[in-house]
Amino acid sequence: SCTVKTCWMRLPSFRSVGDALKDRFDGASRVLVSNTDVETPVLRNDPGAHRVPRRDRYRFQLRPYNPDHKAPGVKDLVYLESSPGFCEKNPRLGIPGTHGRACNDTSIGVDGCDLMCCGRGYKTETKFVVERCN
Repeated sequence: SCTVKTCWMRLPSFRSVGDALKDRFDGASRVLVSNTDVETPVLRNDPGAHRVPRRDRYRFQLRPYNPDHKAPGVKDLVYLESSPGFCEKNPRLGIPGTHGRACNDTSIGVDGCDLMCCGRGYKTETKFVVERCN
């Protein structure tokens, strides 16, 4: 008799993928791009002569912005420019700023006052509202 064994590949859970991406995002490093001095291969009529290996295709190197840091690995996330500041208004970039926005003083997330107020300080206000029901 014959037996057949089937192996199914499946993706990890959405949560684990998100956590892995978040970890890489938090560890992203700023880099500078520099072209390498590799010569361009001579193009000939035979189809295999001008093929460039995938790892050498773009001919540039990523160097860390801070020379004290190590060079990024193959799976590291990198960026070329820092994000603009979102605290102050910048109409040219379409950034409304965070002045006058309500924040949650108990939150440690992006809606928290420490992050949203950008070190400017904030004031808390307590309101008692009486409403009639029905």
